[in-house]
Amino acid sequence: MYSDNKITRRDALKRMGMAMVGVAAASSGLFSLASCESMERKRIVLYFTGTGNCLYVARQVGGQGAELLSIPQLMKQGRYELEADEIGIVYPVYGHMPPNMVRRFIQKARLKADYMFAILTYGNRKCNAVEIWDDIARQAGKSFDYIATLIMVDNWLPNFDMNEQVMIDKHIPENLQRITADLASRRQWYEPVTEEERMQHQGFLGRSGIDPAEGFVLRSGDCFRVTDACIGCGACVSLCPRGNYSLGSQGVKIEGDCEFCFACIQNCPQKAIRFAADSGVPLLSNGEKNPNARYRNEHVSLMDIKLANNQF
Repeated sequence: MYSDNKITRRDALKRMGMAMVGVAAASSGLFSLASCESMERKRIVLYFTGTGNCLYVARQVGGQGAELLSIPQLMKQGRYELEADEIGIVYPVYGHMPPNMVRRFIQKARLKADYMFAILTYGNRKCNAVEIWDDIARQAGKSFDYIATLIMVDNWLPNFDMNEQVMIDKHIPENLQRITADLASRRQWYEPVTEEERMQHQGFLGRSGIDPAEGFVLRSGDCFRVTDACIGCGACVSLCPRGNYSLGSQGVKIEGDCEFCFACIQNCPQKAIRFAADSGVPLLSNGEKNPNARYRNEHVSLMDIKLANNQF
């Protein structure tokens, strides 16, 4: 008969087995992995892209494990309710303003997160883009913790030669590193805006005639033409976030409101899409700076942009 402080042979073997399992799990890193996973934050990064710049930035600031979601695809699906520990948005500024689709999305979206950030990419002049976004977001009932701008290759064909733009060192890696560090520490910060920048934006609105409540919303059929260089590949059909291009027996047809993201004209494999000479849009009156030069972010494929924007 065993006393109370003794154990049976079977119990002893059982305890030895459990101990060995524990040692194996610890040595394999299972305990530490589970601990790390419990501390990981879920981050969602929403993006709008025409030439790949913002998709590239979204990938960089998202980091490993982030969920990247295209705003045109979310709107196509009617998906406006999102929840995560951190939610960010990355978009290009057009005339210092967000694309119309981004504006409409944030007005409808129901976002739930402990930390919200926005990265606004631009190519030459940002003006008061930070304040414009903050105002639009607050009117939609959203408050962002961090808003910063990031200078990238300028893809505005009427003013810039794409071959020249890609040669300019805009310190993108360094600036991205600074922003990702800010986000990792959940920095609370809005990039400052000067009075001069506010005045520059007002001057732009006066010259362009753009409605600040809408931003760049023009008629695609008025602004673009398809030349005889078109081979009917249909790339433009998948590239337009508005679904303005269709391919039929008579060739490519263009109609609908346009974001002016230039996804179509910049990414056409044959350079067959041009600005219409008689568009009546003052910003396009001089045509293209270099009709033979086009741009897509070197880290982003044509298929990436198709998947982000395709509306069919």
